[in-house]
Amino acid sequence: MLAGIENSVSFQMSLLLFVALVGYYIASRLNLPVVLGEIILGLLVGPSLLNLVTYKGFVEGLAQIGAVVLLFVVGTEFKFSSVYKFKYFIIALLGVIVPWVGGYYFAQYSSYDLKTSIFIGTALTATSIAITANVLREMGKLKTPAAEAIIGAAVIDDILGLLLLAISNQVVMGQVTLVDDFIILLKAVLFLVAGYLFSYYFLRDYLVRSDGHTLVKKHPEMIFIFVMMIAFLYALAAELVGLSAIVGAFLAGASMSDVRLKHSRDFREGAEYVNMIFAAIFFVSLGVLIDAHQADYHLVGFILALTVIAIVAKVIGCYLASRIQGMSNHDSLIIGFGMSPRGEVAMIVALIGLTENIISQPVYTSIIFMSLLTTIFTPIVLEKWLYRS
Repeated sequence: MLAGIENSVSFQMSLLLFVALVGYYIASRLNLPVVLGEIILGLLVGPSLLNLVTYKGFVEGLAQIGAVVLLFVVGTEFKFSSVYKFKYFIIALLGVIVPWVGGYYFAQYSSYDLKTSIFIGTALTATSIAITANVLREMGKLKTPAAEAIIGAAVIDDILGLLLLAISNQVVMGQVTLVDDFIILLKAVLFLVAGYLFSYYFLRDYLVRSDGHTLVKKHPEMIFIFVMMIAFLYALAAELVGLSAIVGAFLAGASMSDVRLKHSRDFREGAEYVNMIFAAIFFVSLGVLIDAHQADYHLVGFILALTVIAIVAKVIGCYLASRIQGMSNHDSLIIGFGMSPRGEVAMIVALIGLTENIISQPVYTSIIFMSLLTTIFTPIVLEKWLYRS
């Protein structure tokens, strides 16, 4: 009767939530960021140790929901105009160029061929803001200038990363086409502009008008359901133009951040409760995604060196750009380290490289572990050093 219970939805859901709770407890006892406890516990129950749950299928779907909901909630705490500024483009640009150069030349120094070196450099340009955003929310620092710079630069970073990934693929295949690259960039920019304008001139007014409708007054949860539908539609649209789903979710949240309703239940509060469940699963899943058995001792040195270069290069690039923009030394360091987590974004880039036979299995494993280590390192630096009270 109990055979195969580990594959049941109920078992996996209860296990993931139990792991998240234990992660909260351990992080609290050790005075660490909650996300760190959740990721470490995910490592323990995943393929690396107990093998009670795997990433593919059910857990992957829940993790994607968690990432979308988390960035939607983060978006509702920002105004669109506060995070989309030209100075953040400079931060994103240097935050892409310096890591790419560092990754490329390190791979060349390590005797990898041209196409592998290009792809390692591309993987190092990635930025995952889900980790940083959650840590900053946890510390009550999400409304600071440094946080706004991190969010704004990370969205631009995603666009630049998409363009760089396309160029890297073309170089590897021996066919660089500027027209295709321009189209990729144009689609990404048009999505951001059109998505915001559609929300600003239509969706927000529609929500306010619908709030007074008789049916909505009778069922005040309808607005919340509608808003969450929009969040996932924006996430889908972002994926269709090649961006991360979380960029679309953030755009949806930011463009509806100042909507105020009289009769309906507050969709922000509702999203917060959904976020409590699914964001926790998302962070646990980052640990589940890793299989430590893939990293033999021959790779350890390369993984550690790659991780150091990934962090240092991103910090240097973003720090210098922030200082050029007139930001303080402290805020510039926060931005540099806040942009350092590669998370699921670099993991996706690595998976693309592996499936297209651009990189080998050992290189793929190295990028995966680099992504995890940068994800674990950043919350510690932010909470224990840069925001130490």
